[in-house]
Amino acid sequence: MNSESEQMNNHPSIPVTMPSLAPLEEYVELLRGAWSRGILTHNGPLVQQLERDLCKKLGLSSFVAVSNGTIALQMAIKALGLKGEIITTPFTWIATVSAIKWEGCVPIFCDIDPETLNLDPCNIEPLITDRTCAIMPVHVFGNPCDVQSIEDIATGYGLKVIYDGAHAVGSMYRGRSLLECGDITATSLHATKLLNTAEGGGCITGDFELHERLRRIRFFGHDEARDIVEDGFNGKMTEVHAALGIANLKYYDAVLADRKRKYAIYRDALSGVASIRFQSIRSGEANCSYFPVIFTSESEMSKAEEKLKRHDIHPRRYFYPSVNTFGKIVEYQPAPVSEDITRRILCLPLYYGLTDKDLYRTIDILVS
Repeated sequence: MNSESEQMNNHPSIPVTMPSLAPLEEYVELLRGAWSRGILTHNGPLVQQLERDLCKKLGLSSFVAVSNGTIALQMAIKALGLKGEIITTPFTWIATVSAIKWEGCVPIFCDIDPETLNLDPCNIEPLITDRTCAIMPVHVFGNPCDVQSIEDIATGYGLKVIYDGAHAVGSMYRGRSLLECGDITATSLHATKLLNTAEGGGCITGDFELHERLRRIRFFGHDEARDIVEDGFNGKMTEVHAALGIANLKYYDAVLADRKRKYAIYRDALSGVASIRFQSIRSGEANCSYFPVIFTSESEMSKAEEKLKRHDIHPRRYFYPSVNTFGKIVEYQPAPVSEDITRRILCLPLYYGLTDKDLYRTIDILVS
């Protein structure tokens, strides 16, 4: 009989995620057109096609394609002319806070709901001051926020709402794309996302004037006549990245369905494990793009992480630590729920290329 180490060596390494990619030849064919036209940037035809295709596929009123999701957040803040404090979540990637700070605003951390992992609307109002200009919630792991409650609070206090929808492509809210919510939603098309352009992102708004302003901001503030009319910067997406998005969009439905199927397998198989619980998601609306599990303690989480890594399976501690504790970036503001959850959460491997064999192997290791 083989030793445990020999058995482990017979299996490939399993990362937490991998990009979903169209066949290389389909991508190359799109690049041939870019090569023949000699246009690689400056709102080229492939960028324009990607924007149209995304609007059609996702049912969006608009899409401004940009170089990455962080720039999309910065553009949203700039387009709304925000100055002052922005209430956001501490349970997120640092990019949410980076965008706020780069635009000269101050992040104010609102603690999360321990079940949904999203910003808890019940905690918002005590944080509102005369310096508050906006709320920036995150649809964590593609799970829709309590949009109605956030909208009601924002309306009552005259605040803008920017959603960090980095994970939210494919998620729905009341029959429409979740990306349509708020004054502006910024999303990511990074390689790890359900739909990717390698690096990329976008801004979505139902306001025509905001849409046009976002288009100008991403290109140094140019209007159609090439006059500088905005304080803009370089946020353009290239034709090379747009081509990958167009190629990948053809397989979007299959990738989304695959995520949801594998998510359901994980949840059903692990539901009897006493040491873990799951994120509470809006059934039928979340895109299931990640599979987080929350352990009863940090030690239980560490044991599971170490056991998986011994078998060359590499989960990720999304998000750790809680962003409000980054002392070199922000002044500490307590967020006890987020700080607790970040110590106990682990995202398991979930991606299009993950085989059912490796999925069940991951499950078997956790339940053993």
